[in-house]
Amino acid sequence: MTNQELIDALREADAVRFGEFELSHGGTSEYYVDKYLFETDPRCLEAISEAFAERVSEDTKLAGVALGAVPLAAATSVTAGAPYVIARKQRKEYGTANLVEGRLEDGEEVVVLEDIVTTGTSLVDAIEALREAGATVDRALVVVDREDGGRETVEDADVEMEALVTASELLDDRE
Repeated sequence: MTNQELIDALREADAVRFGEFELSHGGTSEYYVDKYLFETDPRCLEAISEAFAERVSEDTKLAGVALGAVPLAAATSVTAGAPYVIARKQRKEYGTANLVEGRLEDGEEVVVLEDIVTTGTSLVDAIEALREAGATVDRALVVVDREDGGRETVEDADVEMEALVTASELLDDRE
């Protein structure tokens, strides 16, 4: 999967929009990457899962950050033949009240999957939840890095972050 093929898939899913948008951290942006459009488009989801799968082995435990990265983790799990867990940002008040759902062994190495990183706070929250549950986390794969300080926040948590696409690449040659 080439970078351009992934960019084309994101654009064909109409996941890249232009205008004035408020972001979850309170800032505004002239563009918006709609994770729900790219995660619910079969061609785009397949392209993302293939790109992630190329970067992991079947021995890798994956973690999807709830809610947005769960479809990414599930699809990548099937594509790569690798198991996954779900990392919640906060505990449920019912059932098991786990921060991490699925099978996770103490000390197990986990690669965290995330959809979009802006400030990196949500990803770091998930990393901390996984570590609290006993996981070893030193790597994260993300679909889009908005290049808004998120990489630095994640790296400050001692995690290497690899983005399939950066905002600069995604917006280059925009029509």
